Amino acid sequence: MIDSPSTLISRAQRASGAGRLSVRQVEGKTRISTLFQEGCAKLRFPIIEGDCLEAVMINSAGGLTGGDEMQWDFTLADGCAAQITTQACEKIYKAVPGTVATVSTHIDAGAGAYVAWLPQETILFESADLKRSLNVNLGAGARALLVESTIFGRKAFGETIETARFSDHWRIWQEGKLVHAEAFCIGPEAGASLRRPALLGNNLAFATVLLVSPDFERLLEPTRSIIGGHGGASAWMGKLVARLVDFDSYHLRKRLIPLLSLLNGEAELPRIWTT
Repeated sequence: MIDSPSTLISRAQRASGAGRLSVRQVEGKTRISTLFQEGCAKLRFPIIEGDCLEAVMINSAGGLTGGDEMQWDFTLADGCAAQITTQACEKIYKAVPGTVATVSTHIDAGAGAYVAWLPQETILFESADLKRSLNVNLGAGARALLVESTIFGRKAFGETIETARFSDHWRIWQEGKLVHAEAFCIGPEAGASLRRPALLGNNLAFATVLLVSPDFERLLEPTRSIIGGHGGASAWMGKLVARLVDFDSYHLRKRLIPLLSLLNGEAELPRIWTT
């Protein structure tokens, strides 16, 4: 009897990682309270100026494929400020049929806290299969800047995506009230769908940016000015939502970095974004 591909993959060693971090205020500065790391999930903390804490997520497996799992949990006590990013772009490789890579993130931010979720781009390769979720609970007066960027193949390497599966689910709550929800799902014939004018057309890269902040209306026009004709932005009910599309990740970043710098207020973006 010949084993099926899914049976063979279940016997192989799969990448699995879990990282948990909680922070609290110590003499007006955000400091680590508890830290847990397991498997291929690592967290590192560059020394930066100011009261904000910076956490860098690392997947030591070097990428994800079908059957791999990553889980991240972050808790900010009242009044804390943290920026969370990744060491590099996350790469999602070809999956054996019937298997899926999963990445789930949960963030709790207490009253008056500020969290900036700033991972670098996720790159999907041909026949990738990824299920990603982001769940954020904000306390009274808490603010959040959230971004996810996705690249369907690397233009510089001549890569194109024809077959792939990708789903991305966001749920953002404030004081127990759902303030933002969205779900993106594409595949298995992702290439044909993405080339439709209503989606990406001839572009390979897109990003979603969400700001939950009292400044959301004031920042709408500057946001639209940065985005230009390759995307759009709206502001309502205490939030600003921006969508950007572009030819490739390089051109996307040329507008995404100034936009994130604007929405991040006085805090500088993590240095790893520009090195």
